[in-house]
Amino acid sequence: MAFVSEIKLFNKWSFEEVNVSDIALQDYMAATAPNQVYLPHTAGRYQMKRFRKAKCPLVERLVCCMMFHGRNAGKKLMAVRIVKHALEIIHILTDQNPMQVLINAVSNAGPREDSTRVGSAGIVRRQAVDVSPFRRVNQALYLISIGAREASFRNIKTIAECLADEIINASKGSSNSYAIKKKDEIERVAKANR
Repeated sequence: MAFVSEIKLFNKWSFEEVNVSDIALQDYMAATAPNQVYLPHTAGRYQMKRFRKAKCPLVERLVCCMMFHGRNAGKKLMAVRIVKHALEIIHILTDQNPMQVLINAVSNAGPREDSTRVGSAGIVRRQAVDVSPFRRVNQALYLISIGAREASFRNIKTIAECLADEIINASKGSSNSYAIKKKDEIERVAKANR
């Protein structure tokens, strides 16, 4: 049997030089050795146990985020195709490994501080709290996918182009990105409620 040299996403993008710069997020971004996949469609049961989805490959989590709004629900092959095209576009526009760009985008787009409701006897006030690394990854993926979906709705641009733009802007920390705008807003509200 021929030895498989290395696993590449869509047989194109290498996982070798990919690294997570934020130490806190390293355990929750599944892009390193055991979580490398050819296709972001593992059919794993990641909802069975709490925190198991941390082991789900990062690209597959992005694919699952693209399957929202009733008409898209369950169409995973369509979502895989969208993400595949988006990664191609990212590579063309930035000339970098799109996996690294995605990881940088997720690192930048997750809010680090949020506010929660603390209430007693009918008086509700907001209290600033730190956000756990896992929730930062979850929020970032959620905001990036919502930004892409809203940008492509009633627009001539395809969702893959919008997703690529959103990921590139988020990885640069540019405020053109929906996710970065939302993150800044959440952190600003939290700062006011310290």
